[in-house]
Amino acid sequence: MTERVTKNSSYLNAMSTTGTRTRVKDVSPTSGMCPICIKECPVLCEIGLSAFRGREVLYPLPAQFGKSTAASLKDYGLDWSHFNIIARLRGAKGIEANPDVATFPNANIETKIGGISLKVPIINGAFGSTFVARDNWEGLAVGSALSGTILVIGENVCGVDKEAVITNNKITKSPDMEHRVKTFRNFWDGKYGGVAIQTNVEDQRLGVDVYAISKLETDILERKWGQGAKAIGGEIRISDLDRAITLKKRGYIVIPDPEDKTVQEAFKSGIIKSFERHSRVGMPAERDFVEDIEWLREQGAKHVALKTGAYGPEDVAWTMKVASEAKVDYVTFDGAGGGTGMSPVPMMNEMSTPTIYLEAQILKCVQLLKKKGKHVPDLSMAGGFVNETQIFKSIAMSNFGDGPAIKAITMARAPLTAVMKATYFVELAKENKLPRDFASTYGADPKKFFACLPELREMYKGKEIPLPAVGLYTYLVDRIGVGLKQLMAGCRKWKIELLSREDLMSLSQRAEEVTGIPTPDHAADAILEQIL
Repeated sequence: MTERVTKNSSYLNAMSTTGTRTRVKDVSPTSGMCPICIKECPVLCEIGLSAFRGREVLYPLPAQFGKSTAASLKDYGLDWSHFNIIARLRGAKGIEANPDVATFPNANIETKIGGISLKVPIINGAFGSTFVARDNWEGLAVGSALSGTILVIGENVCGVDKEAVITNNKITKSPDMEHRVKTFRNFWDGKYGGVAIQTNVEDQRLGVDVYAISKLETDILERKWGQGAKAIGGEIRISDLDRAITLKKRGYIVIPDPEDKTVQEAFKSGIIKSFERHSRVGMPAERDFVEDIEWLREQGAKHVALKTGAYGPEDVAWTMKVASEAKVDYVTFDGAGGGTGMSPVPMMNEMSTPTIYLEAQILKCVQLLKKKGKHVPDLSMAGGFVNETQIFKSIAMSNFGDGPAIKAITMARAPLTAVMKATYFVELAKENKLPRDFASTYGADPKKFFACLPELREMYKGKEIPLPAVGLYTYLVDRIGVGLKQLMAGCRKWKIELLSREDLMSLSQRAEEVTGIPTPDHAADAILEQIL
C-alpha cells in the first residue's frame, strides 16, 4: 500500500502555538525560513520573535496562559486513522443473538480499572495547578461525577494554593484541594469513578499524599513520573511578583529569580511580564518505588496508580517491570505530545514517543510479563484521544485473546475543551451575543441547547447542575458513549471487554509493521481460502 509521506518544515519557524508566521508560504523545506529573508519584513517568525522575547517563545502564547491548552503540530506518520474497524454481518457476542435484543443501545461500555468501576471507559485528567484547570473546575468535577469517570487532580495544587497552610514543611490545609474534592463528591454516586490525587516530587515533599488520605479521605493516589509532552517537570506562568516570591520560598524553581533586584526592576518596568514556575522531576529507583507503594497502602490508600510519559523503550520496559513488582493497580502512559499547562512547544513537537508506537511497546511488555507469570497492572493510554473511534481502537489493540490490557483512555485537553466551550456559549447567551447560525439552529436559551439537560434534571431532581458540567456529560456520555456503542454493535461485540485485535485492520504497511495487525489484503488471504 502507498505510504503517506508527510513534511513538517514550516512548523520549525512558524507555529500558531507561538503566534508566529512567515512572510511567504513557500518556505525552505530544511529550515522553515523564507527563501529570501529581507530586512523590511514586519512579520514575526520564530527567529524574529525570539530575538525580542527569547525563552518566552519556547512556550505557547504567554498571553493565553490559563485560558488555553496546547498540543503538538507535528504529523508523526502513524495515527489512529491508519486503522479501520472491521464490520461484521453475523453473530452476537456478549448478548443474545436476537434482533430485538442485539441493538446498539444495549451494548455495555462499563469497565473497571484498578478495581474502580467506570460508566464510560474514560479517565479525565490530570488537572493540576495550571489556571485553566482551576478556572474550569466546576464543569470538570461535576461533569466527571455525572459521567461516572475517574477525575485526576494533578500535581502542585497544594503547593500553589494561595491559602495553603504549611507547617514544618508539610501541608496541613489546602482550601483549593478541599474545594476540588468536595465539588466532585457533591454529585458523585459513590459507585462509579472517583477522585484521584496525583503527586510529583514537590507534592511528596509537602506530604500531599498523607494529607489527601487522612484529611480528605481520598481513595486513589497516583504517583507521577514525568509526562507525555515533556520530561522536565510541570510548569505554570506567574504574572504576580509577590506570588512568584512565595512559590520560590515554598521550594519551587522560579525563573527568572523573583528575589533578584534587577529582575524585580525589569518586571516593574514591563520588560519581564511573567515568571515560570517549574517543579522538579523524580529519579525513580526500583526498590524505592516498591517500598513507596507499600507505604502508601499502609497509609490507607485503597487504589494506587502510576502516571508516566512517553519515554524510550528501555524506560517503558523498566516502568512495566517496576509497576509489576510493586503491584500497582493501574498505570497510565501518556504519548506525545500535548498538555493542559505550558509544555514547551519544541518538546511537544520533537520529544517523546507517539501514542501508537508507545502502545505497541507497552503491549509487548504485557505479553512478556504474562509469559513469566508476573503481575500485569491494568493500563490506561493517553495522548491525543478525542473520540470513540480512537478509544475503540486503542482498547481493541490491547486484547490478544485474554481480555484488553488497556481498560480505559485518559483525556485532558478534550474534556477541557468541552467545558470551556459550554462555559463560553452560556456567557454569550446571557449577553445576547451567540453566533447567529448557532442560535437559529439550537436556540438562544442555554436550557434548550444542551441536549442532555432534561435527562440530567430528571436524574438529579432538586439539584442545580452547572451547565458547563452538562456540556462535559453530553460530550462524554451522549456523544462518545453512544458512538462507542454503535461501533461495538457494528462489529457484533456487546461488551467492551470483548473488543480485540481481530476487530481491526491496518491501512498502511507502517501500521502493520508497528502493531502486527494485518492489512485487509494480508488478512483476507487466509480467511477466504479457509471459508471457501
